[in-house]
This record gives sequence, structure tokens and C-alpha cells, in this order.
Amino acid sequence: MMVLYSGTTCPFSHRCRFVLFEKGMDFEIRDVDLFSKPEEISVMNPYGQVPILVERDLILYESNIINEYIDERFPHPQLMPGDPVDRARVRLFLLNFEKELFVHVNTLEERNVKGNEKALEKARAHIRDRLTQMAPIFLKNKYIMGENFSMLDVAIAPLLWRLDYYGIELSKNAAPLLKYAERIFSRPAYIEALTPSEKVMRK
Repeated sequence: MMVLYSGTTCPFSHRCRFVLFEKGMDFEIRDVDLFSKPEEISVMNPYGQVPILVERDLILYESNIINEYIDERFPHPQLMPGDPVDRARVRLFLLNFEKELFVHVNTLEERNVKGNEKALEKARAHIRDRLTQMAPIFLKNKYIMGENFSMLDVAIAPLLWRLDYYGIELSKNAAPLLKYAERIFSRPAYIEALTPSEKVMRK
């Protein structure tokens, strides 16, 4: 059985929990205290971070790598496109998300930056601007790739859930994006994947 070591408030662990519940398979989630991580975390992941997926002899870390493995191992419902060209595009998009959005999420999540209001405000502004740029996609698309829910929606969902929590307010121009976010949040797998600590992040 797959075991996911997951932080109860970690947006990257949230992605993996979401995929596991979408697949509706047997797995175990082990909650990790992010403030006092057990030693085994550093043994399994040299970077000392969660999420970590363990299946028999296989140990994986990094949420996008974990999720792609789960998707290949349990292909229904398929979250990565079957076509190699589309799959490459999705991977490029995922890289863009990391570099343009989640690098700033890391700043907002870092405990030692909490006092540095300038750095936090800069991170919020970057995320706000990038999400607002994305909003027009959802005037015609149900999901990022069109009609089909995909790994891109999984990747961005934990950030959209945490906007209030991070103190990010979007303008009216981002209304289509916020409607799109509600579509994701209403998915049964999304609701199941939320931890009690995540449920209280949204007003």
C-alpha cells in the first residue's frame, strides 16, 4: 500500500492528498508535524521536506513527481494527457507554476520571513498579478486545459484555497478565476483531501 507522509497545512502535501482521493484507491496518510519533523523524514528525503510517498522499495518526494507517478500507476481517472505533446505542455505549465507562483508561496510559508513584511507583501503582489493574468482563461474554459480536469488544476488548487490565509485579495478582474476555484473546491475528492487545519484557512 502507498503511504504518504503529509504536512497537515503544507500546500504541496495537499496536492498529493487531492490526487490520491481523486483516484479513490487504498492508501495511508501519515501526518507529519512541520515544526518538529521526525528523523525518518530526512532519511527518506535529503531535503527534509514533505510530501514523501513510499511504496514498497520506492521512495519519492516533490509533489509533481509523486503525482505523476500515482497517475501512471493508477490511470483512472487520467490526470496527465495521453498525448506526448499535451503532456509536455502540462509539464511546462507545472514548471511555470513553481517558478511564478509557488516560489512566492514558499516565502509566505517560511516561518523565518514572518517578520519581514516587505518580503511578504512582494510575494503577495507577485501571486496576485500572476493569478489575475490567468483569469481570462476561465471565461471560456471550465478547467485550465479546457473541459477536462487535469494535473494543472490539482497543482494550483492548494494556493487558491489559501488566498485568504495568505492575505491575498484579488480584484474584480479575477472573478472568472474565483468561480473556477469554487468548481474545484466542490469536487468530492477535494473536500475529502482537506485536513481539519486546512478547512479553517478559508472564511
